[in-house]
Amino acid sequence: MRTRYGTSPWGPSTALGAGPIPASRVPSFPRFKGDHTADVVIIGGGLTGSVAAYLCASARLKTILLEADRIGLGQTVRGAGMMSPEPGPLFRTVAAQHGLRAARLIFDAWRKGALDGVALLKRLRVKCDVEPRDTFTAVTTHNERELRREHDARREAGLDAAWLLPKQMLSRLKLEAAGGLKTRDAFALDPYRACIGIIAAARAARAVCYEKSPVRKVRFTRKYAEVLADGGKIRTAKVIVATGSMTEVYKPLQRHLDDRASYMVLTEAMPAAMRKALGDPRVLLRDLEGLSPQIGIREDRLLISGGDQPAMPEKKRDAALVQRTGALMYEVLTRYPAISGLRPELGWDAPYGQTADGLMYIGAHRNYPHHVFAVGAHPASVTGAFVAGRVLLRAVQDASEKSDEVLGWTR
Repeated sequence: MRTRYGTSPWGPSTALGAGPIPASRVPSFPRFKGDHTADVVIIGGGLTGSVAAYLCASARLKTILLEADRIGLGQTVRGAGMMSPEPGPLFRTVAAQHGLRAARLIFDAWRKGALDGVALLKRLRVKCDVEPRDTFTAVTTHNERELRREHDARREAGLDAAWLLPKQMLSRLKLEAAGGLKTRDAFALDPYRACIGIIAAARAARAVCYEKSPVRKVRFTRKYAEVLADGGKIRTAKVIVATGSMTEVYKPLQRHLDDRASYMVLTEAMPAAMRKALGDPRVLLRDLEGLSPQIGIREDRLLISGGDQPAMPEKKRDAALVQRTGALMYEVLTRYPAISGLRPELGWDAPYGQTADGLMYIGAHRNYPHHVFAVGAHPASVTGAFVAGRVLLRAVQDASEKSDEVLGWTR
């Protein structure tokens, strides 16, 4: 079996769980054309844009969504298929940068976002293979003190955190470790199925969606914005930008994001003895340092993500993908020798824009009247889509809360 590079397991023809998505369920939307008006225009048809479209349309706002390519087949389909209750950086790191109150608000928002996201998917009856997970952060002896400080800081802030002894780590994960931090309320899911399920609900709420309709320019006056796309234009009261990274339309804001890529591996199915040697399949394992690597089990397969680095030029991208996915497999092998001989079935990369502090920018920008942005999400988790959805709706309705500012451009 040869590894298929550049293909994720979430696409219409490669989906795990329920299997490939029937052609009849793969959404298809027309190209945009003509002159229109709307209460809100959403640029970007990934999971964040889809959630925003559903919430805005459900609030009886006339909503138009424009996707430059195909709904859900951008960053959403290239993610790790996880919904984490944490924003990415450690709590102590966020507190040091933005203060204890802001850090608590951000971590509370992400945990609530994960729970709200699952509740929304359940309420809409979206079948996307949602499964609960516990997150374990493992440490060796040399960095045990740092993780204990992280645990203590979270407990003092009233956040969910439990310290695990070496014996507990060995029992749950079959891993020799000096200790670990356990958090709840993570979930595994199929992000593409989640996206197309929510966009179907948005359409039912009368949102209008267009594909293959890139936005070329946005003009604005004191009273309204005008979105110029291939095929026509839209006059609107609000523009939501949910493109992950910055497009050419918003090139001046690109300096706030570094172009990076994360890498993912899905292995072939593991035999029973190998699965047993990896411990509890309901656990997501991550390192103390950032999100690399992140290890989980999906459908009796290992799903590994990490190896983040600056985005490669197109001509070097394929070679980087092979090298990085191989390195991820080797790193897991050093922890779990029992996987020796296990082959990667799929390997893919996930480009993204990284903010200076590793947190999304969600909110208005002073240089772009009538705009609200949701950019800078890491592909390891889709929770930001659900966090952003509520913040974006409040902004569109001119009902933003004071706590929303901790995610804004001025933090």
